[in-house]
Parts: sequence; structure tokens; C-alpha cells
Amino acid sequence: MLEVIPLGKKIAAFFDIDGTLYRESLMTEVFKKLIKSELIENDKWYKEVKPYYIKWDKRIGNYDNYLLKMADIYTEAIIGLHRSQIEFIASQIIKQKGDRVYTYTRDRIKWHKSQGHIIITISGSPIELVREMSIKYGFDDYVGTKYELNEHNMYTGGIVPMWDSVSKKASIEYFVDKYNIDLNKSYAYGDTSGDFTMLNLIRHPVAVNPTKELLIKILDNNELKEKINIMVERKDVVYRLLPEHIHI
Repeated sequence: MLEVIPLGKKIAAFFDIDGTLYRESLMTEVFKKLIKSELIENDKWYKEVKPYYIKWDKRIGNYDNYLLKMADIYTEAIIGLHRSQIEFIASQIIKQKGDRVYTYTRDRIKWHKSQGHIIITISGSPIELVREMSIKYGFDDYVGTKYELNEHNMYTGGIVPMWDSVSKKASIEYFVDKYNIDLNKSYAYGDTSGDFTMLNLIRHPVAVNPTKELLIKILDNNELKEKINIMVERKDVVYRLLPEHIHI
């Protein structure tokens, strides 16, 4: 049965991608393709990014710091590349890796579609990847990090990020106006501290495999703690955690 909402108002579901839908980081997949294609120097990955990954992999580092460092190197690495090169790589990545998603999130997308909800992805990944992922999973709209181009469609190093709370909040406000969305009936799914504001704005927030940094923010916010669902997927089992059972 479809939910009843005020006339003209619509229900939306906002999804992050990396770590929320996709099981890893799409940025990592881009790096691998760029290195394999010899479009960027291998040394950049090993010398500057990999130490952050190793710390995270050993659980002695911050996942957000790892992603931010990777974004910094990516921004520098693609300077001078043509948009068509990144768009081609993005399409190949989604064709080859696009099914590596969490069962829970994939099922939620299907459920929202069955309810007639608008589904939107707000992701910190490059817009070229977000576009391909949006097409694959049938999102109604999307926004991602934009890497600026010159008049010849070459990347300049300029960037309009979409991984922080401020940018995601502004995007939600934009989509609310565009689709006449009722946030008091809507849903949001995220996994990192950059998703905190997005989750806090929505009536039905869900933290999917949340990072420690996001959990700390949730537990320190009584309003969000009361309404949020915390879901963890491991192997083929999905668990729901209660805030009172989490000790950090």
C-alpha cells in the first residue's frame, strides 16, 4: 500500500553510494583503472595514498582521512585528462563492478520504487561515476563531486565537492524545492560523518555500516539517536543495532 501524504508533497529516499550502496569506494576503482591504463603515475598511489589505506585496513587509521587523501590525489592526477577518458573509465567500472553492492541497500531501493518514492543519490564520488551508478539502479536524480573542465573539456584541478555535510545539506534543499519533497516523510541512507547532516534532516534516517566518526556524532545527538536505524551487513546477514548497545 502506498503511503498517504499531503496533496502535492512527495516522499524521497536519499542514498549515499560509497560504503552505503557500493561495498567499497568507487574512487578506489577509478584509481586502479587510471594506473592500469597508465594515465597516472603508479608512484602517486603507493607513496601518498597507500599509507592511509594501510592504516585504515589495519584499523588504526581514520576512513574519512583515507578517502579525503585519495580525493586530493585524484584531483591532481586527472589535470589535463579529457572528460571522455574519465567517462569511458566510469562506464567500464560500473559495467564490471556495479553489482558489488550491499543486499540491504539494494533491497531498500527496490522497496522505495515499489512505494512510488523519488530516489536520489547524493555522493562524494566523481559525478561521472555517480551518473553511471544512477542509471544502473534507476535513481530519479543524482549529484556528485564535480571536477571542473576548461573550454576543451580538459580537467583543470578545480573541484566542487559533495562529500561534506554542508554540501549534502545544500543538495537536499535543492531537491526539496525541485520535487516538492516532504522531509518529514522521507528517508536517508549514509555511512560516514559527511552524511550526518543529511541523516539529521530526514524523518527516517538509516546509518548503513557506519564509521566510528559517524557513530560518535549519532550518539552525541539525542534527536538523531531517537529516530535513526543503524544497520550492519556482514557476509549474507543484516543486523540492526540499537544505540544503547553501542560502546565506543
